[in-house]
Amino acid sequence: MLQLTNIVKKYFIGKDNELTVLKGLSLSIKEGEFVSIVGQSGSGKSTLMNIMGALDRPTEGEYILDDIPISKMNDRKLSEIRNQKIGFVFQTFNLIPRTTALSNVALPLFYMGVSKYKRDRKAKSLLELVEMSDRIHHMPNELSGGQKQRVAIARALANDPSIILADEPTGALDSKTGELVMDIFFKINREHGKTVVLITHNVDIANLTPRIITLRDGEIISDIKNRSS
Repeated sequence: MLQLTNIVKKYFIGKDNELTVLKGLSLSIKEGEFVSIVGQSGSGKSTLMNIMGALDRPTEGEYILDDIPISKMNDRKLSEIRNQKIGFVFQTFNLIPRTTALSNVALPLFYMGVSKYKRDRKAKSLLELVEMSDRIHHMPNELSGGQKQRVAIARALANDPSIILADEPTGALDSKTGELVMDIFFKINREHGKTVVLITHNVDIANLTPRIITLRDGEIISDIKNRSS
């Protein structure tokens, strides 16, 4: 489903302060997997997520998603891939402040030209999936951190993506709330077959997932199956 081969990412190319963040990295993720990518600040995990999410291109190497070569696409094509195949969840939730939970979840469907009736119906079903159906008319400032993140997960599912990329989704939450949010990710992975890639610096969170890829200085230093998950 997702194949990265010899991915190199450089910044300030050709300058004295040229920086190589990813150093020939290769990995594959199968459809329906739940994978965590763990590493400390500066390990390259956010850069890797940006490439996997078609937010950026590698300097060298090949990226294939669902048999589509992503690496050489122009900005318009990358935008189409993001809209069709990738759902994003961020540490900071990125909800629109003066908009209800329902409208936040329905927003991607609005940009896809879906009718109001259909997008509201889909948004309600997704909020029910993440156990937020009793909060559909609440504004973000009326929600706890964990509730905001569940709304953000529902929004990420709105376009029925192939893959969910979650960047430090529990980073702004206490440990108990973080575990509840992880339960939601497991639910959409196991019951709905979504591929989930979790980017985190938190080893305890990574240890909850079935596969753990560890980065250090732009390279994969381990890729293990987690028998305890």
